[in-house]
Amino acid sequence: MTLEERPRVARRQWFALRVKARSEKTVAAIAREKGYEEFLPVYQCHRRWSDRVKLVELPLFPGYVFCRLEAENRLPLLKIPGVLHFVSIGRNPIPVEDTDIEAIQTALRSGLSAQPCPYLEVGQRVRLEQGPLAGLEGILAGVKDQKRIVVSVTLLRKSFAVEIDRQWVRAAQSGGSSRDDAPELEARLSSSSGGRGAMAVRGENG
Repeated sequence: MTLEERPRVARRQWFALRVKARSEKTVAAIAREKGYEEFLPVYQCHRRWSDRVKLVELPLFPGYVFCRLEAENRLPLLKIPGVLHFVSIGRNPIPVEDTDIEAIQTALRSGLSAQPCPYLEVGQRVRLEQGPLAGLEGILAGVKDQKRIVVSVTLLRKSFAVEIDRQWVRAAQSGGSSRDDAPELEARLSSSSGGRGAMAVRGENG
């Protein structure tokens, strides 16, 4: 068999399913039953009712479920009740970067508190050198309440925040930058919202 005659091996990629509100868990469960690798990032928060406060589990990206598959095998997912469509350009589903999914999974495995937040895109690139998220890179941004790292999915323009310690953050090395950038970064963090800061991790390569 020549190289041209060898069957092409389709690559499984992550895609984002747009689903109806409050149907994320049901869609993820059915996709899993159908044999698909699904990923539904969730976080816990307290919700107050008239007579009590309850700890509930909610999607980090409301209205979305991630599935890893070969694009040509997507039809059974579209038949799941509650599924609206794949995130696409025209009729072509757009893959979610593996690094985006890995960044989310790393943040969730850390055990740190997470919650949805506005999408962040601009700012100085930084790197976490300490703590359970050590090695994660992202973009520095000021916030008003606490020190957080913001993990973003570029395709969906959605983000969630994880609490961090300011001392974990250092300037990332890119191009001609070096570790000497760290003092400047520390100064920016200190002057931002009373010493508080945040990072936006976009799951970029490199």
